[in-house]
Amino acid sequence: MKKFENKTVVITGAGSGMGRETAYRFAKEGANVIVVDLNEEPAKETVKAIQADGGVARVAVCDVSNRQQVIDMVDEAAKEFGTIDIMFNNAGVPMSSTKTEDVSENLANLLIDVNLKGVFFGIQAVIPYMQKQKSGVIINTASINGVKPRPFNSMYSATKSAVITLTKSLGLELAEYGVRVVGVNPVAAETSMLQGFIGDGDYGEGKEKFASTVPLGRLAKAEDIANAVLFLASDEASMITGSLIDVDGGRGA
Repeated sequence: MKKFENKTVVITGAGSGMGRETAYRFAKEGANVIVVDLNEEPAKETVKAIQADGGVARVAVCDVSNRQQVIDMVDEAAKEFGTIDIMFNNAGVPMSSTKTEDVSENLANLLIDVNLKGVFFGIQAVIPYMQKQKSGVIINTASINGVKPRPFNSMYSATKSAVITLTKSLGLELAEYGVRVVGVNPVAAETSMLQGFIGDGDYGEGKEKFASTVPLGRLAKAEDIANAVLFLASDEASMITGSLIDVDGGRGA
């Protein structure tokens, strides 16, 4: 029997990068996967790849910063598959190196709305289902920047630090219901979002600069994060809650 046979997994930001890889991996292990993304076409590409390999997945277009959209998306998934077993709040937006005084109000609001409120709304939406069934795993994507911030990245680091605190707090709050709340702290990863961290600078040079700060000498790959997420969602991690795994090659040490 596959590890996540008959489990229903909701993954936000699953149209690319870490979300897409994790969606594919959950489907390979037998899960029914709800591929959530703000943009429909990338989400369809993820679903197509899953279905081509015999997996079960469907698209859900959703703006995670809109609480009602998140609730409706989760309700529809639960109605279709009967339950929500795993919620991976992964959607996020990057921030390039910016002096704090130069961070615009629009950028600050976007970072808070997606990186923090998007995670919070996802948690809120699945709590009733997981409390009722007395089981479930909520996994949040934070960042090693929330543990060991970089300069000129203040607002991004603040939102990710908040996700870390949220994860720890909810791990305690939901423990009595048998619901685990965990997370991952990735270092910069080789995904489409990396350009957003580099900004307008040379991509190759920026990539090398980020990699030079990682003791293991490379950036994370999408599969590195997927490995950690699947472990945290599995029965092997049944005694882990309120904790986050640093998938950072040692940068946060």
